[in-house]
Amino acid sequence: MTENTGPQADGSAASGAAPEAVSAAHAQGGEATPPPADPQAVSRFVEAFASQLVEGGMPRMPARVFAGLLASEDGVLTSAELSERLQVSPAAISGAVRYLATAMMVSREREPGSRRERYRVHRDQWYEMLTNREGMLRRWEATLQKGIDTVGPDSRPGQRIAETLEFLLFLHEEFTTVMDRWRKHREQLFGRGGDRP
Repeated sequence: MTENTGPQADGSAASGAAPEAVSAAHAQGGEATPPPADPQAVSRFVEAFASQLVEGGMPRMPARVFAGLLASEDGVLTSAELSERLQVSPAAISGAVRYLATAMMVSREREPGSRRERYRVHRDQWYEMLTNREGMLRRWEATLQKGIDTVGPDSRPGQRIAETLEFLLFLHEEFTTVMDRWRKHREQLFGRGGDRP
């Protein structure tokens, strides 16, 4: 078994400090400007978080781009900036952004006064991604119901499918409640704040 705890430990430390930094900024009315982060420490965090996203099923390059945007100062970078930071080709960045945009995790925008595109990760990126999954859940529910009707509700396959459907219905209902609670929680912590990264 190989050991791979160094980068993850550093990454965890970097990400663990973030809530304290946020709390400190709010305690001071948001006026204080924190010192710039150590680029090497940020890079370790990006790679550690990307690795965890890969473990969760995301392709590696989109995971690295998403983590890189998340850890950037303004949450927005050009293809050239991402390419330099991640040490990959612009073509690799383009493919990763296409994946992330489809999943509603990043958006594309034109750089003011330029034809260059830049890519932004928003405050509500997780919300957008989960909302997209809600539509998928609805489609699954409809298909599972057709499956129950096909095999018969009293058959063994029908009961198995019905249990799966009931789980998705339960998840769907809880999802709506959780997202309402999250919006209120986010507003209490960070204010409305528009679309600030």
